[in-house]
Amino acid sequence: MSIQASVEEILEDIKKYSPYPEKVKLIAVTKYSTVEDIEEFLKTGQNICGENKVQVVKDKIEYFKNKNTDIKWHFIGNLQKNKVKYIIDDVVAIHSVNKLSLAQEINKKAEQSGKIMDVLLEINVYGEESKQGYSLDELKCDIIELKNLKNLNIIGVMTMAPFTDDEKILRMVFSGLRKIKDELNKEYFDNNLTELSMGMSNDYKIALQEGSTYIRVGTKIFK
Repeated sequence: MSIQASVEEILEDIKKYSPYPEKVKLIAVTKYSTVEDIEEFLKTGQNICGENKVQVVKDKIEYFKNKNTDIKWHFIGNLQKNKVKYIIDDVVAIHSVNKLSLAQEINKKAEQSGKIMDVLLEINVYGEESKQGYSLDELKCDIIELKNLKNLNIIGVMTMAPFTDDEKILRMVFSGLRKIKDELNKEYFDNNLTELSMGMSNDYKIALQEGSTYIRVGTKIFK
């Protein structure tokens, strides 16, 4: 199936499964894709792309800069401190800030670059699937300090879906994330948060049903 057909199928799934499809954003993960794959993806009208490997991002950014496209680079993955210095100039949003110390590092780099960085906080909803993510108690201890970082714009929370076909577990994960989001919204964020599904196959359909508003789909597009 072509990327065009895959994207169209996913957009139809969003309309079918989401309670508010107009709010859902699709993030295409480019980790396993070629430049040609990205160009085909851009033809679909979607301009949100992501990448797990920083150097690969930088190489592709240089290519697309020369092509004068409006591609927007979002960094997705387990972000480590030693990678922060590579991303501030080119990345417009960071998904997965999983500790206060890392958030402070990003904030410092963003301030030096005169940027405001959009971030989602990684929540450890289910077992070992998100080892570096916050527990809810940890997050609540840090959240005031996180909100005080002037160059970070916290737009939501995310979690890693477990690699399982067990629908009951998947629904528990995404339902749990939604409850966390709703609790944080009520207590700290004036109902401005969204959440990110980390679905890499058909589990994104369950995430849509459970109210996720950012959908990461990788292997569905770039096979």
